[in-house]
Amino acid sequence: MALLFAPVPFAIPLAVMASVRILAVLYGAAVLMGTAVLAVTGGRGAGLALTPVIMLIGFLLSASVSRISAWSLSVMWGLERAIQTETRLAMAEERLRFGRDLHDLMGRNFTVIALKSEMAVQLARRSRREAVDQMVEVQRLAQDAQGEARGLVLGYRKVDLRVELRGAVGVLEAAGVRCSITEGDQPELPSAVQSALGWVVREATINVLRHGHAQWCAITLAVSPAIAGQRVVLTIESDGALIEPSGTTRSGLPGLRERLAALHGILQVELGEQGVFRLMAAVPLDKVTV
Repeated sequence: MALLFAPVPFAIPLAVMASVRILAVLYGAAVLMGTAVLAVTGGRGAGLALTPVIMLIGFLLSASVSRISAWSLSVMWGLERAIQTETRLAMAEERLRFGRDLHDLMGRNFTVIALKSEMAVQLARRSRREAVDQMVEVQRLAQDAQGEARGLVLGYRKVDLRVELRGAVGVLEAAGVRCSITEGDQPELPSAVQSALGWVVREATINVLRHGHAQWCAITLAVSPAIAGQRVVLTIESDGALIEPSGTTRSGLPGLRERLAALHGILQVELGEQGVFRLMAAVPLDKVTV
């Protein structure tokens, strides 16, 4: 009996180190040994002769139980690590989303504030009374930016497409850029689509003011039929180059592509003849569920 249980403590190291194939081979060897012992002894004195076989089988059973326990424990540890990793990824994704929204939200406001402040300085140097009006507008924009930032932090920020279109016209015309909007007859767009396209209008407006020396800008919004259903198409054209420099990461146009991709939409940018820049965003309405 002592010899029978002596190898048992070594079962756990064997279970951890040996593979399942090795354990299966040892089980097969034990069965063959038992069969051979019974064949040789013919049943006489089989109890004593089978003692080594019983020892090996008991050893293998202990090893199997230990291996199953170790496997179950590793599965639980892996599940716990997966939950922690998922939590960290969710937090990182939320931080990236917040950073992208903050860039898109504040970029236009700060650009317009800087533009109007510069205009106010120039008017003030000429002793023009319009400088006061420009500074009042700067004050209003700063207050609006503060409210929008607070709404973004609270998670209640929603973008209205038509409000963004009117805001883009006002900002561009204030900067001396002729701007026109063409809207066809269209149904009420889902809030998610309005929000995504509103960010596109914001980013395009920022790029016209910051990167280009545009004289005109044309915005077209229409719902056109597609093969699988309707889709809303927003096209923004300008005679100023709006293509961002290489190395741009999540902010700007790549960030817009991510927003539209969440709605199965696309974003295309191209520089045509005579420096005409064209930005086209399309979202299929039949695939939008929010």
